[in-house]
Amino acid sequence: MLLLALIGLAACASAPPSGEQASPVRRDELHAFSLAGRFSLRHEGQSYTGRLDWRHADDSDELLLSSPLGQAMAEIVSHPDGARLHHGDGKTQTAASADELLQAVLGYPLPLDKLADWVRARSPQGGTMTVDALGRPLRLQYEDWRIAYEYDNDEAQALPGRLFVERETLLELRLRIDQWLPLTPMRPLPVRSTPFPLTPSDPASSAP
Repeated sequence: MLLLALIGLAACASAPPSGEQASPVRRDELHAFSLAGRFSLRHEGQSYTGRLDWRHADDSDELLLSSPLGQAMAEIVSHPDGARLHHGDGKTQTAASADELLQAVLGYPLPLDKLADWVRARSPQGGTMTVDALGRPLRLQYEDWRIAYEYDNDEAQALPGRLFVERETLLELRLRIDQWLPLTPMRPLPVRSTPFPLTPSDPASSAP
């Protein structure tokens, strides 16, 4: 029994942790993408948590916001001719951009076009980037936005596993990205269950 236990410990020690596995996508080569993850948004003393499925390609975006348990809360589809939001009660809201609809759902304006660069650890024009010893983006300052990155492995071309986005003392957004995939072409996101409105949770709720 002791011998079997020692063999088991040796096998565990030699096997790489799941978070250390090589990423199938290189950061500098990622253009259109699909990601799945979790988010926590805090502003004005309130906190919102949930899940995010996002597909981005060129000037089109599809976002599905869900509760922590996976129930769909809102779906936003954005194209060059405008954007629409599907509410949980079956109503549809339209706007000129997805930014306006994100503000309607989350209560705070988020620049989706900039966020598409930020999640890929890219600096928009006018931003200042700090890199780590492997040359990976570590911190980004863009106007009054601050973004910090963490990675799940030691690859030089790894995509971020966590983002911490802050704007002065007004907003704190945390993203935990569980899956990255290159995307071509875009396909509609399915609404997985009956949506319901996004409601604030306890401000003390833990972030992903």
